[in-house]
Amino acid sequence: MKKAEKHSIIKIFFIISAILLIYKASILQIFDKSYRTKVEQTTLKKSMLSPARGLIYDRNGKLLVSNDPVYELKVIYKNINPEMDTALLCSLLKISKNDFIKAMDKNWKDYRFSKRSPFVFLTKIEPEVYSRFVEHLFEFPGFYPSTKNIRNYIYPNAAHVLGYMGEVNLSTIKKSKGEYSSGDYIGITGLEANYESQLKGEKGVKLELRDNMGRIIDDFGKGILDSSATAGINLVSSIDIDLQAYGEKLMQNKRGAIVAIEPSTGQVLAMISSPTYNPNDLSVKSNRGKIFADLLHDKTNKPLLNRAINSKYPPGSIFKPIVGLIALQMGVTYPNRTIYCPGYYEYKTKYNVFRQGCHHHSTPYNISIGIQHSCNSYFFQLGRDIIEKYGFTNPGRGLDTMVNYLHEFGLGKRLGIDLKHETGGFVPDSKFYDKLYSKQFAKWRSTYIMSLGIGQGELEMTTLQIANLGAILANRGYYYTPHLIKEFEPDISLPEKYKIKHKVRIKQEYFPPIIKGMAGAVEIGTAQLAYVYGLSICGKTGTVENYSIVEGKRVKMKNHSVFMAFAPRENPKIAIAVFVENGGFGGQTAAPIASLMIEKYINKEIVFYRDYLEKRMMKLDLITQDKVWRDKLKTKVDSL
Repeated sequence: MKKAEKHSIIKIFFIISAILLIYKASILQIFDKSYRTKVEQTTLKKSMLSPARGLIYDRNGKLLVSNDPVYELKVIYKNINPEMDTALLCSLLKISKNDFIKAMDKNWKDYRFSKRSPFVFLTKIEPEVYSRFVEHLFEFPGFYPSTKNIRNYIYPNAAHVLGYMGEVNLSTIKKSKGEYSSGDYIGITGLEANYESQLKGEKGVKLELRDNMGRIIDDFGKGILDSSATAGINLVSSIDIDLQAYGEKLMQNKRGAIVAIEPSTGQVLAMISSPTYNPNDLSVKSNRGKIFADLLHDKTNKPLLNRAINSKYPPGSIFKPIVGLIALQMGVTYPNRTIYCPGYYEYKTKYNVFRQGCHHHSTPYNISIGIQHSCNSYFFQLGRDIIEKYGFTNPGRGLDTMVNYLHEFGLGKRLGIDLKHETGGFVPDSKFYDKLYSKQFAKWRSTYIMSLGIGQGELEMTTLQIANLGAILANRGYYYTPHLIKEFEPDISLPEKYKIKHKVRIKQEYFPPIIKGMAGAVEIGTAQLAYVYGLSICGKTGTVENYSIVEGKRVKMKNHSVFMAFAPRENPKIAIAVFVENGGFGGQTAAPIASLMIEKYINKEIVFYRDYLEKRMMKLDLITQDKVWRDKLKTKVDSL
């Protein structure tokens, strides 16, 4: 073989070999992503930098929610020294050998865990424990300390408003497209959840080179690919924390809710749900597993339930001003109409007599007096007049006309507050009653549903909706969607829906007689305990019949107490609703609580001669009273 031919064969051999090597390298490094990932995991340490979560303030600039550092320890399984002193590590971290084994025992088939990537070994390490461990860190290759922020709630109030954080679940991680990873925290309820996207901030990334022992030797690419974490946006809530705390004191040992709204903006000044809990009890840094279980399993008081937006109640007589406005607008009555009341309302049929009692009061010569004395006779009749607008035998059309107006008042639907799980209450229409009475009667009439005129029957509202009715009356015909956000820092625009003015189709001329009646109710009517000199409070009491099941039997319980108000009469600054379960008459419990809240907000203090009322409301223990009442009923039922 010639020398030239031999050189050619050798060249061809090397060329083919080179092509094969390039091809294999391409397969491994370009097309096979798993190989590239393994190489990066071996040579790079990718650290996600946690951002500081946005702070939350009250409307007056008081800090409500801050961030506290929490220390945790991560580990790369492959980099652990098999001969390390495990006993020393456990001693330094104050954990048991079983805790160590449990923390290291991962399902390596789960995509979240890799023996070559860091995972959380221990979290919520006390600062002194963390400091002591860091001094010995060189003895434990593969372990990496890190810091993240958790929430600290400055005041023991507003738990249902602020909400709480929790560890992100697998479903959220998968949907987040890398935004969240295992061990991250996310808002679960309240403002923490609703404004998660604004509060959470943006993570940063730091890439560092490490050797085969996992030790960091340099920044990757001199940090050119690194990015800083961006802090979350601060949130200024609409809550007045002093008013909120005061309301929670007034509602201690009671079940119910208070909602106060600024009528001119729709901003919620206070939202109390009672019984409540300290928001720090469910902080990530607390031993919240047991606390949460205890709160969840308290079926009697249900402290996790936000009664302000989740609980639906018949509104009782606070509904009468709305009935009055709709009756005036529909032309079925007029302001100076007299409806005689002999102390009861009576309706006779061929087969029986319906009679509903009323308060002892003077004859209502106009609609204002009817509201002032909360006359049942007056509003039974107005309710019937509305439903019979198109004839006694055509009640459905009249009822549905009324329902259309009620929807404009924000009833029978969610108002759209910036909290999850709001309920819309319930407003029955003709279809509901057609179905309800289909098996009992051929046709239903206005006389079957007269109780709607006084806010009873199937009608249901939330305390938030009742407070919003107060705002509509205060504004003489419009409202803004109630919301708990005042502004963001730095300044970004609020959601557009909180800027829209919602008007009701009631003529302006019909509001003065209704408001005059509400002012009279506080001055000389059913709500005199709500009177505060100089504040011109306009309000309406409500007393809601209450039945409960005791030992399988439906029994009459102590009535619920309701009050709706706004103040002052001109240029109102606050609209409020108070609902106290088992509180008795509306003027007995809910009205004085509401007036104390109004006085506290406008005057900043309670006048000395009303100290007795404040102390009485704070000492009133309706939860214990209800338990005693139920025990007596149970004994009575058992003896039958």
